[in-house]
Amino acid sequence: MVERLVANEKVEGSTPFARSNFMSDLLNKKCVPCEGGVIPFDISEIHKYQKKVDGWGIIKNEKNNYLLEKKFKFKNFLDSQNFVNAVGKISEEEGHHPDINFGWGYAVISITTHAIEGLSENDFILAAKIDQI
Repeated sequence: MVERLVANEKVEGSTPFARSNFMSDLLNKKCVPCEGGVIPFDISEIHKYQKKVDGWGIIKNEKNNYLLEKKFKFKNFLDSQNFVNAVGKISEEEGHHPDINFGWGYAVISITTHAIEGLSENDFILAAKIDQI
């Protein structure tokens, strides 16, 4: 069972222009290796960072850990595959790897920091970079 969370507050910076400024902040950062020992973001911090990326939902998995998730649509299988390959390239460059499910005309990307069983800034950095593809 998956639980989906949505920020239910009006927040400064919710315009597309403001989001793009926040996103560029994330785009200029690099994922930092995480071996654990770091506390995952709480829901307040998650909502703060969620405003910096466009269209990424917050879900809880079966272990009750938070993940970022977004579905991308394409016109055919090859476009989906090319997108997934580009995500793989960025993931390798960042040293941070999402779960990917794809098929004809779609790809679903789920991101979490497995070592801490939750979300960290790395997840939002990767999400912003994936959105640039």
